[in-house]
Amino acid sequence: MKEFELIHQIQQALAVPDFPAAGVELGIGDDAAVLAIPGGQSLVAATDTLNAGTHFPADTPANDIAHKSLAVNLSDLAAMGAVPRWALLSLSLPEADPKWLQSFISGFKPLAREHGIVLVGGDTTSGPLSVCVTALGVVAQGRQLQRNGAQSGDLLVVSGTIGGAARVLELLRSDRPVPDRQLLDRPKPRVKLGQSLVGSASACIDISDGLLADLGHILRASGCGARIELAQLPYADILEDLDDTSRWNCQLSGGDDYELLFTLPARYEPMIAGWQKQLDIDLSVIGQIEAQAGIRCITAQGETFDPRGAGFEHFGSDT
Repeated sequence: MKEFELIHQIQQALAVPDFPAAGVELGIGDDAAVLAIPGGQSLVAATDTLNAGTHFPADTPANDIAHKSLAVNLSDLAAMGAVPRWALLSLSLPEADPKWLQSFISGFKPLAREHGIVLVGGDTTSGPLSVCVTALGVVAQGRQLQRNGAQSGDLLVVSGTIGGAARVLELLRSDRPVPDRQLLDRPKPRVKLGQSLVGSASACIDISDGLLADLGHILRASGCGARIELAQLPYADILEDLDDTSRWNCQLSGGDDYELLFTLPARYEPMIAGWQKQLDIDLSVIGQIEAQAGIRCITAQGETFDPRGAGFEHFGSDT
């Protein structure tokens, strides 16, 4: 395919029949999109670039690449408590392969439809395989979740399980059998949870670079520290064969989980059960925010555990 044929295939496959209802005054076809922001709401923007060999294994199917490229951006919107509305997609492709593109669309479209995302623009170019998505959402003015509100005494809560994606990647790199690649290839953005936390959570972030690294962002922004109870960390079945030390290292330093990590004033603890039931999601209290700076990882026996690494760093050595 030529470039404009590729763009046309994307546009036709992801077109929305009623643009005005989607807040789109002008979509794909001009130099830029024109979007209508509802009154009393603020625009929330997030963007992520996924490169082959860095953010996904080179043999990852196109539909999984598409799902993940959108999911990681939806996860950022979720961490802000935003309602997803629009997306822009930029593709760098070694060749314009129509079969690869159709598979990509089949992975992108269901997740976009599930969360009300309308594709309104983007770019295509020839080059190494790379996918960049910019997701746009809205939130009531002044009501967005942020990283800087945690206070001493707040509960530390995480959704789902953590460490599973890191374990999948570890198995792939060692050429061992992988029982479930979905933990790495198909993260579940916790969009509804993020929206439910607005007005209750004091701080929130998604776990993309690892629990320690992302908790560290909250603590630096909030000027406090935290205590993690290792026995309370939720883990997927793929971690069951590991000893405690190996499992904890996966959970503390491994990235790509895209679960929400949030702090919650203790008076709101009874709300956790309601969120779990309403959203059909597991939520685990894994520790507490403390006044003393730093992160302390404590075993069930009350001993301090020193983790192997602090999380993923794009321009540093492996951790």
